[in-house]
Amino acid sequence: MSAPARFLATLGFLSRLAPARVLPEDYLRRMMFHLPLCGLVIGSVIAAPAALGLWAGRPQVQAWLAVAMLAWITRGLHLDGLADVADGAAAHVEPERFWTIIKDSRSGAFGVAALVLALGGQGVLFAEMLRAGQWWAVIWAVVFGRACAVVFGLSARAYVRPGLGGLFLAGAGVPAALWAVAAALAPALWLNPLAAAYALAAALVLLTPLRRLVTAVGGVNGDFLGAAITLGEISAGLGFALAATV
Repeated sequence: MSAPARFLATLGFLSRLAPARVLPEDYLRRMMFHLPLCGLVIGSVIAAPAALGLWAGRPQVQAWLAVAMLAWITRGLHLDGLADVADGAAAHVEPERFWTIIKDSRSGAFGVAALVLALGGQGVLFAEMLRAGQWWAVIWAVVFGRACAVVFGLSARAYVRPGLGGLFLAGAGVPAALWAVAAALAPALWLNPLAAAYALAAALVLLTPLRRLVTAVGGVNGDFLGAAITLGEISAGLGFALAATV
């Protein structure tokens, strides 16, 4: 499979923007490299209404639409991962109990609370970007979130559990991580270096407990990746907001 074909396969795996396909395991292991570009496409789609001037002067409406589109386009996969990890971590970090909760399709109180905080945070932070007329920052946040997932996957690869998420995580090698960091930081360093620096600091604060949880429960799966993506998007928003106050 060519690189463009793998990119489209990854986009279809992670979003509604390309046809979903049943893929061999070898292809799944090579998808992590394409996460930042998938973020670029997804981010461009959700930022398009604001970039085109739809609901101009109403950043809260534009932000709500962007958050809703992001959840729909990604089929809520990343939000589901965040909710599952929150439920498991809050209920018990004893490994066997944690993984039992992770596999439960029902959401508990902590999972719902995590979703409310995450969606609310995305809405508020996207609104700050759009209030400043910086619709490009919404795109950057989506790319940054996926870059965080690649770097997180590299750091936790030794703990990969069997399954679909494990196959995906197995592709988080050093080349993929370096490319992800470059794709996430290069535009921000050019457009708003301070926001990039604050976003990195915020990602370190938000993702470090998630990484420690991997060690505590002795494993990592696709739910952790979804949580890392969502926390990365929020980190980018916090970085932009902090930079705007300086």
